[in-house]
Amino acid sequence: MRRAPAVVIASAAGFAGIVAMHGAGSPSLLSGGGPSAPVSSPPTTASPSTTPTVVPTGTSRTAVGTSENYGYGVLAAKVTVRGNRITDVSVATIQTAEQYSQQLAQQVIPLLRNEVLSAQSARINGISGATYTSEAYAYSVQAALDTLGVK
Repeated sequence: MRRAPAVVIASAAGFAGIVAMHGAGSPSLLSGGGPSAPVSSPPTTASPSTTPTVVPTGTSRTAVGTSENYGYGVLAAKVTVRGNRITDVSVATIQTAEQYSQQLAQQVIPLLRNEVLSAQSARINGISGATYTSEAYAYSVQAALDTLGVK
């Protein structure tokens, strides 16, 4: 049983390395972390040809955020606001790489929608097991909010 301390130390060092790599490099909109303004060019943003669009709908305004590539597919969120209040969030487009990713997205997206509506912001809590999907959703929502001029 002399190997147990070495395993614990190696595990702790590995965990610390992972935390350091993920904590220092890329800010996130999840859990309120990251800058108050959107990241100018997050690594998940699709090509510049996917610019957000604003569609006025009566007293409400709607915008589709950028298409975000999250490793398992691509999604773009559509946000509707009345004044500065977010009244609806949906997914304008989604393409997934495989059936499992599609099933996961179907479970996670309603939870992310509720997070945005509760927070009235793209600064949301991510869903465990769907971190990439959560971040892509948050970035696309933030792009739509930026287009709408909502802080």
